[in-house]
Amino acid sequence: MGRMPKDMRKLMEQAQKMQAQLQQTQSELNDREFEGTAGGGVVKATVKGDGSLVGVVLDPSIIDPEDPELLGDLVVAAVNQALQSSKAASEDAMGGVAGGLDLGGLLG
Repeated sequence: MGRMPKDMRKLMEQAQKMQAQLQQTQSELNDREFEGTAGGGVVKATVKGDGSLVGVVLDPSIIDPEDPELLGDLVVAAVNQALQSSKAASEDAMGGVAGGLDLGGLLG
């Protein structure tokens, strides 16, 4: 039981490298900003990769005291679009890092 097979040791080293890459990638994504728009750009929302909302910009023409629900709906749509962009970027980045792990020795 003393020595780990060479393939297993190599796999463990790859897994540790991958974990470090994942943490680095997640940290970079958390700091990135993603934008979403609604109503043809009259509402813009900005979120960070960690999901926090950092800004909402409204075109004054959309502010209608007679129809506050519309403004609320547009803000929600813009925020959701920004969050979706953030999620897609995260999945792409994490998939790219995880794709680098060679399981051939274990599966073959």
